[in-house]
Amino acid sequence: MASNDSRFSAYRLYKTLRLNWIFNTSTFIGNLAIALIATFFFRELGYGDAVDYVFLISILSIGLWITEAVPPFAVGIFIICMMIFGFGTNYLFEETSSVDMYVDTWTSNVIWLLLGGFFLASGMRQVGLDRQLFDYTIKRFGNKPERLLLGLMMVTALGSMLMSNTATTAMMISSVTPLISILGSKSNFSRALLTGIPAAATVGGIGTIIGSTPNAIAVGALQERGIYISFIEWMIVGFPTAILLVYLFYRLLKKTLQIASAEVDVSTLPKQDVEIAPFQRNAVIFTLIVTVGLWVTEPIHGIPVAATAAVPILLLTMTQVITNEEVRQLPWDTLMLVAGGLALGIALVDVGLADIAMEQINSLPVGIIAIAFFFTMIGVLLSNVMSNTAAASILIPLAVTLPGVFGISVPVMVAISCSCALLLPVSTPSNAVAFATGMVEQKEFRRGGIFFLFVGPIAASIIVPLWAWLYF
Repeated sequence: MASNDSRFSAYRLYKTLRLNWIFNTSTFIGNLAIALIATFFFRELGYGDAVDYVFLISILSIGLWITEAVPPFAVGIFIICMMIFGFGTNYLFEETSSVDMYVDTWTSNVIWLLLGGFFLASGMRQVGLDRQLFDYTIKRFGNKPERLLLGLMMVTALGSMLMSNTATTAMMISSVTPLISILGSKSNFSRALLTGIPAAATVGGIGTIIGSTPNAIAVGALQERGIYISFIEWMIVGFPTAILLVYLFYRLLKKTLQIASAEVDVSTLPKQDVEIAPFQRNAVIFTLIVTVGLWVTEPIHGIPVAATAAVPILLLTMTQVITNEEVRQLPWDTLMLVAGGLALGIALVDVGLADIAMEQINSLPVGIIAIAFFFTMIGVLLSNVMSNTAAASILIPLAVTLPGVFGISVPVMVAISCSCALLLPVSTPSNAVAFATGMVEQKEFRRGGIFFLFVGPIAASIIVPLWAWLYF
């Protein structure tokens, strides 16, 4: 933890001095040198030039994702470009091969599903439906601190299943900031709010495919192996897991912080004073019902979720809920990162590097169940110090090569575990939003971080295999 803080302190210093480009450049060169040295020794194993090349790109990409020498989305673009350069030209290899599978990641079903989710989230934000969720919570749960905390956490979790986890956290935190200012940031109830809300937003994303990017990566990787998971099939395992984890953390906060004695007056909270045209609000509600309804009933009508994603894109722009300005503000960088992660996974499988790695892992003197749990722990540990999307991009392509039902369950377990990284303010954007208020200390995140570090993988290891056995 200290080394992680030191790295970010050094980065801030370079940025203050406007010399951060030196930090980034030197870090990139260092990562490249490490990747070249590792590849030099890996070549001695004699797996072939194609395997060595993908190994080099993998090690370099992992290093760049961890150190953030360049933005994570840039690493995704870099991966695709290097695969096209390496296998689509004869500069490195005598024979070229098709690179369509790497380019096609830009048009993957997962990309379109995420894009449809982005449009829905933006539309809800534009007409204030996100704030109405908060107002409903206050009205429903009232002044009792225990009920109010549970309500806020559950509504945050539900909201993050359709909206951005970061945006959901920002909305909820800004809404309760006046209450925290009155109670004081040192009060136990304030501490519970400032750690419970970001945790609920992050973990709540487990509930749907679009709720968290690692979920989409797992679905995309399984699709490449011919295993299709529908929106409702994911919810069957993701929704109860998310709700269970949020509730268990609520119980922990309730017990350790003893919030029952807090005095809460919700009348101090500001009311929503933004006028929204009824037509636009109704258009978003209609679009939300139609889109989610089509996603959930896919097994009945057979329309792929990628095609259904066109519904919010078309309706919300046609009704002018989302304009060109809002479209430019969508998280396109996330799509670039996901496309790059999918391309890396395809390359690992295509050249056989994933099988080679799994042969070594399977040769360990432990059972397959221990290996599966090992993947989940590595996922949550990596996600605490780097992007959970990047961590999922590294581990899921390996997990899909596990034998039998484990090749289905472990990628999903990894995706869930990657959404349980809450140890540091930098572990997840939701934590960063709460930390940026200046009202919560870094040590406050340790409670949730340590809790989810173990409970998340354990819950995934119990629930997901049962789901996979029943459905696949």
